[in-house]
Amino acid sequence: MDLQSLTLLVEILDAGNLSAAARRLKMSRANVSYHLNQLERSVGAQLVRRTTRRAEPTEIGLRLYQHGVAIQTELIAARESVTTLGEGLQGRVRLSVPSGYGQLVMADWLIDFKRQYPGIVLDVVFENRIEDLLRDEVDIAVRVIPEPPQNLVARDLGPVRYVACASRAYAEKHPLPVQLDELQGAPVVTAAVIGRQLRVSAYRGETRREVILEPTLISENFLFLRQAILAGLGIGLVPDYVVQEDVRKGEVLTTLDDWRLSIFGTQMFILYMPNRQHTRAIRTFIDFILERVRAAGAQPGGQLAAQMAVQSQR
Repeated sequence: MDLQSLTLLVEILDAGNLSAAARRLKMSRANVSYHLNQLERSVGAQLVRRTTRRAEPTEIGLRLYQHGVAIQTELIAARESVTTLGEGLQGRVRLSVPSGYGQLVMADWLIDFKRQYPGIVLDVVFENRIEDLLRDEVDIAVRVIPEPPQNLVARDLGPVRYVACASRAYAEKHPLPVQLDELQGAPVVTAAVIGRQLRVSAYRGETRREVILEPTLISENFLFLRQAILAGLGIGLVPDYVVQEDVRKGEVLTTLDDWRLSIFGTQMFILYMPNRQHTRAIRTFIDFILERVRAAGAQPGGQLAAQMAVQSQR
């Protein structure tokens, strides 16, 4: 048994199956399977239980995997100690952030991070899915979801509040909905999962309601949705940080403010794989973001409650 064999085992179990491990290692699936068989033969025991979709460790395989992870972590730390000797922190962080929150809230944080750590390469993708994290395309993902997947480490970044809103110009021509059911017949502008029926959950005290909507405009790009709302195309259902500045200026009005609305979830999380080897750069970035969230009062969605309360009295 050698380090290369242990690395192969770690990659297979991290990836979840042999095909995904082969893509990571830039090898054929048959080659990965051959080397795994050779490792199991040298150990004299089965290390991985294979199914058509998953690769799971046996008890012995799990022990070897843990040793492999520990060795890789130590090697990374040793390599970083040598390469950064006498220099600032270096490395690479592959990050995936939601399109709206990433551009409207996190952009300034990312720029500040780069100024503070110029030697770290930030590779930032703006999108709203989590599969990229599981495919090893990114190190860290920030997402709004009801509950984080059990196979990922999730650090809570705080609550997210959706708002029903419209431009002042739209509100002057059309009555804003004052009852949840009125959203069903309204021209709604929002994000949705393609191919799925859009359901908005609404909470008020102990009451929970669910309303089925048929939006007139759908996009995953929240900056585009903001433009559509400002253009008066309909009632926006978006996280409050998307229109926070527009509400402050009085250009956008909110409604149904006594309800807590949700489409994709009410919490934001920073997600990463539990057993993946994290460099100092990645660990530093995670700590940096968590500190920024704490400094902002753990309010990813902004703080519009007071403004909406004033509006509701108008």
